[in-house]
Amino acid sequence: MHEFKEIASGDPLKEVVKTAFDTEMDISGGWGYSQDEATHIHSSELPLEQFEHTFAMMRAYIEMNMTRSEEERYGSINPKEIKREEIVENSKTYDKVTYEITAMQESRYNDFINAYKKGYGQEDFDLNAHFQERKEATLHREVQHWFLKDFV
Repeated sequence: MHEFKEIASGDPLKEVVKTAFDTEMDISGGWGYSQDEATHIHSSELPLEQFEHTFAMMRAYIEMNMTRSEEERYGSINPKEIKREEIVENSKTYDKVTYEITAMQESRYNDFINAYKKGYGQEDFDLNAHFQERKEATLHREVQHWFLKDFV
């Protein structure tokens, strides 16, 4: 159940992002799974690392939530950058970014939220045990994302 399929190439990235997230991004190329499928960034009003993080979050959300059946969906999806390499090849500059993504199955996450709301402030509610269970239920995965900087 912890296998996530890569997003298939098809519709232009810019259109997918606009449709799925109602967000305009000046991008093209692929989903960033490899250097050959790098996400091309043409411009950004955000700082570059923030832009890349936002796009990585969108990709993770599509992989882990939007393309899965309701019972297999993940929520509380949070990418955290853990490594960054700048690679210059053939006069092109790439960012190869590794993210650790944490997430929890949506149904479990909702159960934890409801248990917290119900138990918080009650004498018999063990807050430490609650957060320990939540920590143990959290999925950790490491992914790489390739970005091609098409602007300076």
